[in-house]
Amino acid sequence: MSTTPAAPGSTALAPEIAARLKRTEEGLLPAVAQQYDTGEVLMLGWMDDEALHRTLTTGRCTYWSRSRREYWVKGDTSGHVQRVKSVALDCDGDTLLVKVDQTGAACHTGDRTCFDADVLPLA
Repeated sequence: MSTTPAAPGSTALAPEIAARLKRTEEGLLPAVAQQYDTGEVLMLGWMDDEALHRTLTTGRCTYWSRSRREYWVKGDTSGHVQRVKSVALDCDGDTLLVKVDQTGAACHTGDRTCFDADVLPLA
């Protein structure tokens, strides 16, 4: 596993895709994972060019862990796999929407989504 995100243009990501991305200073893009058939928002992860390339070519979500400083493929250790159905770039080029077929929990806490446990009250 790599210990630093890949520099833009240093991966096999298609240049025409890489040129459209607006990354953070760390070279990352937020990637929202959504259940493809229900629209349920599952989680938010981070991708750099290499993680996006791996996601597009393997059909499995690959993220960059900002805390562990390494790539991780969703489900490799937990069995809670995300099989990619589609990947879309938003109108500003700074966020990805990854529609997936989620097996098991999406959240590391064991919840179905990362947004189940702490719903805030509306005024």
